[in-house]
Amino acid sequence: MQQTQLSLQQIKNALVASWEAAWDHGNVDSLDEILHADYQRVSNKSKKVSTAQSLKEDILAVREAFPDLVTTIDHLLVDDAEQSIAVFWRTNGTFTRALQGVPATGHSVETRGSNLLKVQDGKVISEQVTWDQSELLEDVGVPSLKSAFETPDDGIVVDDLSGVPNLEELKGFNRQFITGVTVVTTKDENGAPRGLAANSYVSVSLEPPLVLVCVQKTTSTYASLFKSTHLGINIMSNEQRETVGTFASKADDKFANLAWHEGPNGTPMLDGSAASIEAEIKERFQAKTHTVFIAKVKHSEVADIEPMIYKAGRFFDGAELQAL
Repeated sequence: MQQTQLSLQQIKNALVASWEAAWDHGNVDSLDEILHADYQRVSNKSKKVSTAQSLKEDILAVREAFPDLVTTIDHLLVDDAEQSIAVFWRTNGTFTRALQGVPATGHSVETRGSNLLKVQDGKVISEQVTWDQSELLEDVGVPSLKSAFETPDDGIVVDDLSGVPNLEELKGFNRQFITGVTVVTTKDENGAPRGLAANSYVSVSLEPPLVLVCVQKTTSTYASLFKSTHLGINIMSNEQRETVGTFASKADDKFANLAWHEGPNGTPMLDGSAASIEAEIKERFQAKTHTVFIAKVKHSEVADIEPMIYKAGRFFDGAELQAL
């Protein structure tokens, strides 16, 4: 029996039904009705190429994070000559569960986009989109550092002549860099103090007074820090070697045996630190396994105590440069 090829108008109607079933109800297999076997989806911004299966996985991940997601197709424009359909859409949902390691904020989010679909043999064979999950994270206030998400080149490498250092060489380079030692602090949603040891502190500028700290997503403090409006950065003194060990550990209550006080906005500040600041979090940037926080300093405290320094896995006296 000869198969009847669908008109663009019929494809348009099927597209609306499958789109709503997949995005609004999680019935992603409905896309099989409209997608060609060789379907590819390309993000105009990130250049990410997706198959039908990876599109389904993305939809389910977004719906997990935004369970009340509702999509609205504002316009559908059909071009018979080009065998294409342009879709202009918007979605609304509440950021209820984590997405790509980003903790949920509970905020309602609206995002908009447009897709250009090419049709072949009565089905959608390709799709150019203005949106992917990285754009959604921007809509919830967490843009990504694009270079951190670049896909490595595929293929068999017989001899690497790129000059790019391997992981061990890069670790060796980092071990040669002398840094200070800080403890980053905040409070969780129940008001309990939280903190972690970090040496990834940088002063961004003095006017305005901006600072930067980079935090790994797997740390126990990460979710609390991400949801907080303020953070504290405490520069460890020579007398706080045990304190550093406490905040580098997996202890449940790292503040149990420590003296601390609150900054003007309630952020924990560690007594005995060489210096401490309280800063308002202004920007969060995704960097794959880490998040970069940029904050504006609102309060500072400086003591007449020498700071601790760190090199190659060892701690040193900041004044005498002797091992601690």
